[in-house]
Amino acid sequence: MSEIFEGYERQYCELSANLSRKCTAAFALDREQKKQKISEIRAGLEDAESLIRKMDIEARNLQPNVKAVLLAKLREYKSDLNNLKTEVKRIGSGNLNAAARDELLEAGMANSLTASADQRSRLMMTTERLNQSGDRIKDSRRTMLETEELGVSILQDLHQQRQSLLHAHDTLHGVDGNIGKSKRVLTAMSRRINKNKWIIGAIIAVLVVVISLILYFKLK
Repeated sequence: MSEIFEGYERQYCELSANLSRKCTAAFALDREQKKQKISEIRAGLEDAESLIRKMDIEARNLQPNVKAVLLAKLREYKSDLNNLKTEVKRIGSGNLNAAARDELLEAGMANSLTASADQRSRLMMTTERLNQSGDRIKDSRRTMLETEELGVSILQDLHQQRQSLLHAHDTLHGVDGNIGKSKRVLTAMSRRINKNKWIIGAIIAVLVVVISLILYFKLK
């Protein structure tokens, strides 16, 4: 999983928890203090939206299996951000009088905060499950990379063996060529020897005839 995404994620979770506390505190403030608090909260919401956009961009640049996990997280964070915006609108409503505000603090706000707390609890559980899924994906990816490295090593060994076989083939081809040359040389030498035998035989025959003639004429 991307370390950049995880960094944005930590920032968002901290900011979301801080904004939730500010929303709770804002209901008990007077008009002027509430306006100031709402301005702070809205600035924080803009920062939260910016973090979500950064997480979205980072997630979409990752591999498909990791991207699916991170986009599921983002949907939960966007839902959480929308709930915070709803709380801010509720705080900023100008038609609430003091009695309505007190009643909201005593009843409605308690229910809202309880629901928000439940949702954040579910969000944390979902995030944990997604983190576990991300860890399993990382393990699978690591196994895939190890398998790929093993395959590359095997291919390299096969390539080296092929080179050795080609070298041996070239060596045998050279030996065959040398044997062919030697055979041709031996054949030529054999022909010369046979030719020399015929020449020597002819010379001997001539000498025998000449000697015979000389002896014949001397003895006659």
